[in-house]
Amino acid sequence: MTNVTQILERIQASDPSAAEQLLPLVYDELRKLAAQKLAQEKPGQTLQATALVHEAYLRLLGPARAEQPWNSRGHFFSAAAEAMRRILIESARRKRGIKHGGGRSRIELDEACCVTDAVSDDLLALDEVLTKLAVEAPVKAELVKLRYFAGLSVEESAAAMNISPATAKRYWAYARAWLYNALGPHD
Repeated sequence: MTNVTQILERIQASDPSAAEQLLPLVYDELRKLAAQKLAQEKPGQTLQATALVHEAYLRLLGPARAEQPWNSRGHFFSAAAEAMRRILIESARRKRGIKHGGGRSRIELDEACCVTDAVSDDLLALDEVLTKLAVEAPVKAELVKLRYFAGLSVEESAAAMNISPATAKRYWAYARAWLYNALGPHD
C-alpha cells in the first residue's frame, strides 16, 4: 500500500492532519496533469495550472466536500481528473455567458487575425458526447476521462480502473471510434 493510499484512508477516518500530508505527495503530479490540460486550451487562458490544481484539490478534500471513500491512489487521481474536467467545463461555459462577453474574448491587436474560440467549443462538445458515452458505456467513458483529462497512459488508466492493459486498449479503441463518430462531421 502506498503512502498516498494510507493517507487517503486516514482522511476517511477523519484524521485532521492527513489532508495536509497528502498535498505534498500528490501536488507535482496534479500540477503536471493540470498543465497538460491547460496546454490544450486556447492562448490567453486566464486559468493557470496552479489555480486548477488548488480548485480541484479543494473540491476533493476541502471543507465543503461530500464524503468520498478513496479506495486507492488511482481512484484519487481519477476523481482529480474528473474535478479538473468539471472546472474546465464550468470555465468554458462561464466565458460563453453574456455577462462575460457572450463569447467575445480579449485579444491583443497583433493576434486579432489568429484567435478563435474553437478549443472552448471543442471542450464543450467533448463534454456533451462524453456524457452520452457515460450513459451507454460508463467504463469506457471513465477511461476517456483518465486518458484525456488526467493525461494517464493506457497502462496507468488500466491500473487505476483495475482492468488489464489489453482490456483498456480495447476500450480505448472503442471509445475513440465512438467519440470520432459522435464528434465528426455529419453530412
